[in-house]
Amino acid sequence: MVQPAFDSAYARLPGRFFARIAPTPVAAPRLIRVNAPLAAELGIDPDWLASEEGVAVLAGNHVPDTATPIATAYAGHQFGGFVPQLGDGRAILLGEVVDRGGTRRDVQLKGAGRTPFSRGGDGRAALGPVLREYLVSEAMEALGIPTTRALAAVTTGERVIRETMLPSAVLARVAASHIRVGTFQFFASRGDV
Repeated sequence: MVQPAFDSAYARLPGRFFARIAPTPVAAPRLIRVNAPLAAELGIDPDWLASEEGVAVLAGNHVPDTATPIATAYAGHQFGGFVPQLGDGRAILLGEVVDRGGTRRDVQLKGAGRTPFSRGGDGRAALGPVLREYLVSEAMEALGIPTTRALAAVTTGERVIRETMLPSAVLARVAASHIRVGTFQFFASRGDV
């Protein structure tokens, strides 16, 4: 079983587009689910993803040699107002893989730890929202609505404080790109377009 080869085109852009940051390792990662059809579409062996090495990558405990983990910068609206710098506060882009059709696809770990954009948050994700996003993103895919896709979900063996203490998890997400409207707003708000 061979780990996927990543390219990191976004990480070759000027540094103001992102912050280089490795995922924060977790205590006891355990696989919840691998989306085997999506893995096959990406040319990634689902058995490798379910292996100890694969789960370590999915949890952020191991960064493949070909990956260049980054958190992207973007702006947007939050709580009714424009925020000129939001960015990936708990998501870390490992890089892109080339799928079986020759298309580049981003692989991102949501809940992988604090980044320079965390704004006081813990950088983690609770298990419930991870499972909801996994299910809803795949339901949207089945309905033909473009969105991020869920590649896998892992629990971390740790807990996060939300309204109460909750188990935490990491969601491996796949998208054609994680560039968003807020990416352009980020630079426009700085006069850097």
